[in-house]
Amino acid sequence: MRDPLSVLTDAFTSFLFGKVETTRLPVRTSTGQAQAVYLPTAAPGLGDSGVIIGREVYSGKGYIYDPFQLYGQQLPAPHWLVLGESGNGKSALEKTYVLRQLRFRDRQVVVLDAQGEDGVGEWNLIAEQLGITPIRLDPTAALDMGIRLNPLDPAITTTGQLALLRTIIEVAMGHGLDERSGFALKVAHAYVNETIVERQPVLTDIVEQLRHPEPESAEAMNVDIDDVRAWGLDVALVLDRLVDGDLRGMFDGPTTVGIDLDAPLIVFDLSHIDRNSIAMPILMAIVGVWLEHTWIRPDRKKRIFLVEEAWHIINSPFVAQLFQRLLKFGRRLGLSFVAVVHHLSDVVDGAAAKEAAAILKMASTRTIYAQKADEARATGRVLGLPRWAVEIIPTLTPGIAVWDVNGNVQVVKHLITETERPLVFTDRAMTESSADLELADDALRAAELEAEERAAAFVEQHLSDYDDSSESTVA
Repeated sequence: MRDPLSVLTDAFTSFLFGKVETTRLPVRTSTGQAQAVYLPTAAPGLGDSGVIIGREVYSGKGYIYDPFQLYGQQLPAPHWLVLGESGNGKSALEKTYVLRQLRFRDRQVVVLDAQGEDGVGEWNLIAEQLGITPIRLDPTAALDMGIRLNPLDPAITTTGQLALLRTIIEVAMGHGLDERSGFALKVAHAYVNETIVERQPVLTDIVEQLRHPEPESAEAMNVDIDDVRAWGLDVALVLDRLVDGDLRGMFDGPTTVGIDLDAPLIVFDLSHIDRNSIAMPILMAIVGVWLEHTWIRPDRKKRIFLVEEAWHIINSPFVAQLFQRLLKFGRRLGLSFVAVVHHLSDVVDGAAAKEAAAILKMASTRTIYAQKADEARATGRVLGLPRWAVEIIPTLTPGIAVWDVNGNVQVVKHLITETERPLVFTDRAMTESSADLELADDALRAAELEAEERAAAFVEQHLSDYDDSSESTVA
């Protein structure tokens, strides 16, 4: 019981200054109940197994991503779509991602390099540092014993060869083959495969057979031989372009001996091909099918197929259908398809909208760099991004992107180590980097320099520690 003097003192104090604050009893609670007091600023991460991408902007946590580790419960498909305007860091992300994946011995990467300067693709420097010679597809060099890929390579099944021939012709013609032209192609292909056994059949053999079909081809369908010749004329003219036209030399001979399909990195240098010509989707189709039948094997290796300028694939109905099959087939054999596109509107409003939607649906990971406001809104509608993410896309600075990994949406700053920097920031990478090759403006760079150096050192240390690792842990 309190003494009378204390009671009198408290009463006098209350009279002069108002009621005195009473002592409150402590409140016992749990983190689950109290979490509403501290609102979250970032979604949960993707775990700690995989390769380091950079830092989550809002929480400052390291951001680690690996489709092979996440595949299953967290990721229904290992395929990845990268979007954004030039100069925001797509090229830097692709290159560092590949370099970090190659630290694992069970990884293989194929890159279709459609950009370049000074006569070589922009992946040439990385290939040189790894002791790898790019497969340079060049019509002028092909005439002088350059690289050749044979669509009729025996390594490709007869069904695959016929499907590839049809795709090449349909891409070049801009429409599907009718039944009569398809029949003429089928019988010519069957005859060539049956009669030429001492060497690799080549496209010249198909063209010759289309021009001069065998009587047995007509008799089998009870039609006149002149009709079969007429049905195959347009097909022969299209294939002749690969034999004696502007694409001659690259596909009209046996596959070049010595292409190392066991190398950790395989670069197809397409920089000598006009990106706006019909040659590019034809090249994409041939390389895609050739790799499907010669590179992808059930050997437990994890494979990454990265395609620059991928709108050449997604914007062509026939090539898109071919790659849809490759993606479905490759998922069972550990294939991650990475498509790099500048603008989503290039494909969703194109001739292959249906096929593009199917490929986009397969990409469970989407990385979006800065875009203009109207483009960001269109991208958000197609990909189903939350409104807050759509609103910040136009404000993103170079090197920062919105990552959507099967609904887990975060804003991530890509970090590059000093070892990677000279391989990533080259003169040939100017089409994909800012004028001063920095990831952020000067003010942001100065404010974050110390934190970035610590994070980069952390990445470097782990890359060194796991150089010989064959397990998918933090790289």
